[in-house]
Amino acid sequence: MRKLLVLASLFLAVFGRKTFERHQVLRITAVNDVQISLLKNLTDHEYLELDFWREPVHESLPVDVHVPSTSLHKVKSFLKNNKIHYEIMIQDLQDLVDKEQQEMMRFRAHQPKSTNDFDYTNYHTLDEIYTFIDMLVKENPKLVSKIVIGQSYEGRPLNVLKFSTGPNRPGIWIDTGIHSREWITQACGTRFAKMIAASYNRDAALTDILNTFDIFLEIIVNPDGFQFTHTTDRMWRKTRKPNPGSPCVGVDPNRNWNASFGGPGSSKDPCDPIYCGPSAHSESEVKAIVDFVQSHGKLKAFVSIHSYSQFLLYPYGYTKTACKDKTELDKLARKAVAALKSLYGTKYKYGSIINVIYQASGGSIDWSYDQGIKYSYTFELRPSWSSPDCGCGFLLPADQIIPTAEETWRALMVIMEHTKNNPY
Repeated sequence: MRKLLVLASLFLAVFGRKTFERHQVLRITAVNDVQISLLKNLTDHEYLELDFWREPVHESLPVDVHVPSTSLHKVKSFLKNNKIHYEIMIQDLQDLVDKEQQEMMRFRAHQPKSTNDFDYTNYHTLDEIYTFIDMLVKENPKLVSKIVIGQSYEGRPLNVLKFSTGPNRPGIWIDTGIHSREWITQACGTRFAKMIAASYNRDAALTDILNTFDIFLEIIVNPDGFQFTHTTDRMWRKTRKPNPGSPCVGVDPNRNWNASFGGPGSSKDPCDPIYCGPSAHSESEVKAIVDFVQSHGKLKAFVSIHSYSQFLLYPYGYTKTACKDKTELDKLARKAVAALKSLYGTKYKYGSIINVIYQASGGSIDWSYDQGIKYSYTFELRPSWSSPDCGCGFLLPADQIIPTAEETWRALMVIMEHTKNNPY
């Protein structure tokens, strides 16, 4: 496996963008613990080069796995021999990647002169989002500022938008794009930024929130990884810092926090997509947020936005022990997903991370909650983790950006209003 990874890295360095011709994504449905155990064993066969978009956890949740063309026969034979049901969720992954690129290129010649002219219906590159951030600040100098909280491993600025109407306010933190391939999150983050700026003094509820709280929004937590998804590997998840002694690059930035760091639901293998890193907060992208949160000292909500599955989750992921505010967090989550559903009928599940999806150690909202930030939540945006859906996984069509942002905003408003109305 190590030799294969070295050869793959050399290939990308020489020939550029990774392709996925005849790669498929299978949706696997296990019916009992024995089949789940077999699927977990399948993850250990590194030579298959499988990329589990959704891990085998328990039979109530399907498993989505990206299978290279060279491994398709072996994987399908394994599933058939063990009587494990599967469907082909994506017939040819490269087809979806190509369609996404074609949509982006259609509008590439269009250079927006303002944030009103920005194309919120399409996906954008890192540079385009950086330009958007600067335009938004320039257009709203009394409300919006840009804070650079650090640098990525490759030296890119870690930009945070601060929406503020006065000094020394408590704060609400929102981040998108911690996992680089989850493009719908960065797209929604851009849309959220515009909605906040445009709604102040127009929407009473948002105005009331901003007259009480600052809102901090980091649209691209993982800029190196995001850039890599645009230039080299659309399916890249992690950061881009090399791991000494390993040909495998990067750390999962949502397993790198000091919340049961290195525990179950993370990996100590640098080649694993959920590699936790050599130590807690080893990634500069994570450490920058940690330092900002601790130096601010008055954040009252911490919301991290991911995709996909259509879940709204609260702590904990690392333990089955309920957090002390479970009753309130559960009630607020129920209210938030009801508001989200009210717009387009989109259904979300909600609950603690470990009970709704799986055990995961080293996650951001477990860390923020343990820092005393009560209203700590994670969204998993469209598409759903159950049929029927678009059959697209991380490649959500661009025509769903606006609906996803609009419905998610309704849930965010519920969380922010509750935070404002329930000081602690």
